[in-house]
Amino acid sequence: MTSPDPRAWFPQFYDNPAIRALATACRWTISGQLGELDDEDSGRKAPIDVRHLLDGCNAGCRHVGPLRGAFALDSTCLLTLKDLTGALPNAANAAFYLQAQADGLIVIDVEPGCPPDVAADILRLPGILYSELSMSGKGFHLIASLPENLHDFPVAAEKRVLREEHGWYEILLDHWCTFTRSPVPDRIVKHVAALPAPSRFSTVEDLYADLAAKARPSLSVSATEVGTDGEMPDIPYAQAIIKQTLAGSLDRLKTPEDFDNDFSRWEFSVLGVLYTGMQLPLRTYRSFGAEFSIGDQAWLLYQTSLKVIKPRPKHSQMRNGRPFLLDRAAALVAAREASAAAG
Repeated sequence: MTSPDPRAWFPQFYDNPAIRALATACRWTISGQLGELDDEDSGRKAPIDVRHLLDGCNAGCRHVGPLRGAFALDSTCLLTLKDLTGALPNAANAAFYLQAQADGLIVIDVEPGCPPDVAADILRLPGILYSELSMSGKGFHLIASLPENLHDFPVAAEKRVLREEHGWYEILLDHWCTFTRSPVPDRIVKHVAALPAPSRFSTVEDLYADLAAKARPSLSVSATEVGTDGEMPDIPYAQAIIKQTLAGSLDRLKTPEDFDNDFSRWEFSVLGVLYTGMQLPLRTYRSFGAEFSIGDQAWLLYQTSLKVIKPRPKHSQMRNGRPFLLDRAAALVAAREASAAAG
C-alpha cells in the first residue's frame, strides 16, 4: 500500500514560499534520539546523520545505538527537503540548519513559557512568512526575512542565537531549527488578530533591535588561558572526531591564493573552518557522555589542521611553550569559547 504524500498532509508547510526557499539547501534531516533507545541517560534528541541512516552501518561504525549525529552541514550527512520527504515520508520533526545571512531568513522561536501577551505581539508582527506550533503545542516557530537593520548591530550579526533575557523567545541566525509542520490553529490566529495594537514592538526589526542592542561583544582572551600539556592527552573518540571534521570541512576550505599567499592568514582561516566543522562531532560524542576540555579541543583542532596544512619553517617555532600551530589553535579555541560565553 502506497503511503500518502506528506505534501498533501501538510500543504501549509510544503507550499509555503519561505520553506520552499530553504528546501533546496542540502541542510535537512530529522531529529532523533542518540544513544541506546532504552537508556534515558545516554539518549537525547539531536539532528541525525540521515544519509548514514539510509545507507546503514558499516564495519567502521563506533556509535552507540542505531543513530549517529550529523557531523557536517552538507551532503555528507544531510539532504534537501525533497529528498528527505521522499526517503522518510512518515518522519516527523524535520530539522534544518539555518544560515541566516546566506538564506536571507531568520527563525523566531517562542518558548512555551513565554507570557501570552508577549507571544501574541510576536505572532502578529508584519512580515511573518511562516508560523507553526512547536512540538509541545504551546510554543511557536516563526520565519521572517532578514531584518533590514541586521548590520546596524555588528556584534549581534555575528552571533548564532539572540536570546531574550528571560528565555521567552530567541532569534536563530546560525543554528539548527526544528519544524513540526503543525499550523497555528485558526482560533489562535483570530484571537491574536483581535487584540489591541502591540505595545512592545511593531516590526521584526523592532524585535531584532531589542535583542541585538543587548548583545555583548566577544571577550579578548589570550591563548595562554587554554592549557595544553607537552603531549596530546588521551581524548575519547579523537580519531573519529578528526576524520568526521575533515569530511565535513574540506570542501569549505579556502586556498592561500585567496589571501594573497599570506600563509598566516590562510592557516588561521583553515583553523576557523575546522573548528566550526568540529562542533557537530563534539556534540555527538558529548551525548554519549564524553567530555572535552578546551585544551582537548585545541589538541583536536591542531591534529586535524596537520592533515591539511603543509609544514613550513615557522611551524618549528614555539609559542607559549608549544608548537606554533598548536598555539594558534589554542588562541582560536579561546576566542570562540569566549564568544559563546558572551552570548
